[in-house]
Amino acid sequence: MTLTVQFHSYFKELTGTSESTYEMAEGSTLGDLLNQVHQRFPKLKPMERSTLSAVGVEYQRPDYLLRTGDEISLFPPVQGG
Repeated sequence: MTLTVQFHSYFKELTGTSESTYEMAEGSTLGDLLNQVHQRFPKLKPMERSTLSAVGVEYQRPDYLLRTGDEISLFPPVQGG
């Protein structure tokens, strides 16, 4: 299945792109996809524990079962003052 990952905030700078596509096997989880993202963009790996991951408009856990056509968004941790 083909999935699109969108990068937000300074993740765009770290990856050099605003989105990337991935081919994943049926039955793959969000965690499986994130492993692929980290292989392609190793600069994101150090932030994996604090990265916010959404599928559509809902935040999801790594065990979320992906479906064809899902759009995944990755956000850095929110900072405020």
